[in-house]
Order: sequence, then structure tokens, then C-alpha cells
Amino acid sequence: MNKPVNVPIEDPNADTEWNDILRKHGVIPEKPPSPTPLIEEAVAEARKQAHENRLEGKGLEELDELEDEEDDEFLEKYRKQRMAELSTIARTSIFNQVYPLQKPDYSRDVTEASRQAYVLVHLTASGGTNIESRLLTELWRELARKFGDIKFCEIRGDMCIEGYPDKNTPTILIYRNGDIQRQIITLRETGGAKTTTRDVEELLVNVGALKANDTRLLDSATHNGSSIFPNRKGVPTSGSTDEDDGWE
Repeated sequence: MNKPVNVPIEDPNADTEWNDILRKHGVIPEKPPSPTPLIEEAVAEARKQAHENRLEGKGLEELDELEDEEDDEFLEKYRKQRMAELSTIARTSIFNQVYPLQKPDYSRDVTEASRQAYVLVHLTASGGTNIESRLLTELWRELARKFGDIKFCEIRGDMCIEGYPDKNTPTILIYRNGDIQRQIITLRETGGAKTTTRDVEELLVNVGALKANDTRLLDSATHNGSSIFPNRKGVPTSGSTDEDDGWE
């Protein structure tokens, strides 16, 4: 009986004449295609997209400042796009305040209203000693004035849900199209007692309530001298829920 011959192979991935012979006879597998062309193609596409979107998110004043640097037709396209976005924001900004909720009206004021716009509900603590709840109340007022196309609401947790524990407040409920899209219990994932409007804005972008290139966000970033969202906290995306959503 013939015994198999052990063919010497130093490096099966090396480009040698001997390895070519072994591949031809099926002794070693064919080399996988080099990833270099795919990487170069991806880099080229990314550069192309970056160039095409270089004016994305710039305000009208910034576009005017680029008249000497950019093609007139290209600039005019972005001016019209930005004006259309501003017009949409102005047309849909119908809330602009925090709405106190009553349990009998919850379905109408929240569930049904969410078919027209994003609705955010803050379940507050029953007392005034919960620092995070007090903080979120202040942030809610600021955000409601800034994003009038989103409906911001408040109701005491135990008045909305019988027996709802104060230790789970503040709780944020995000509604859209008649359903809860996200539930965030306490401000742990947004920065705790150090949570800022920027942190909540990042959450709104992640759930789809705001677009990342919304000029209202860009204005804030410009004033703060920072990038839009560094994603330092890794806010989960739409559809996930807080891991501590049990009430106990």
C-alpha cells in the first residue's frame, strides 16, 4: 500500500515557484485574493463621498462665504437644500414648550400625537430631592424651545404608572408612530448628574428624532467649539432598551 508523501512546505502563502506547482496540483489551496484593491477602492469611494458632501450641514452664511471657492451651481444647490430644511423646521415647529400630562389624556397627548411627531416623556420623581430628575426638567425646557418639532412632555412617575419607584426616575420614554421606541431609566447612560443638552441631543440623533446634520445641532457645536458627537458614551441605537427596565 502506498504511503502518502509528506511534501515540504515552508510557507504556503509565499509567492514561490514551488508553491505555484503545489497549488496547481491541489496540494495547497489557492491564495486568497489580495485585499489591497478592495481597500484602495473603499478609500477612493470615501474620499469621493467626503468631497461631494463637503458642504453638508453648513449654514447659509457659511455657504455665502464660500462663493469664491466653490462652483456657483454647486453652492446654489446646497443653498436651496438648506433653505428647504429650514422651511420644514419652521413649518413643523409647533410645540416649543414642555407639556404637563394627565393620565386620562396620556393616550391622546402621547401615543396618538407620536403619529405626527416624536414625543418624549419625562417620568419625574415624586419629590424634589432627585437631582437627576430636577436636572432633566431644566434640560427638557431648553430642548423644547430649541426643537419645536419634537413634543416634550412631563408627568410624575407614580401618577403615570401606579407604584412606579422613584429610584427609576428620571425615566425617558421616546414615542413614535404610536409605539415606545426607547426607554431610558435614570440618566446613567447619558452622564448622570453631569448630563448636558448635548448628551440628550446625541440620544435624539441615535433614535432618529434628529438628523446628525441638523443645523440646530451644528450651531451648538460651533458655539461650544467641539465636534458634533464624539460618541464617547456609546449611546445605544434605536430599538434597544435600558438593561435595568425591571421595576422591582
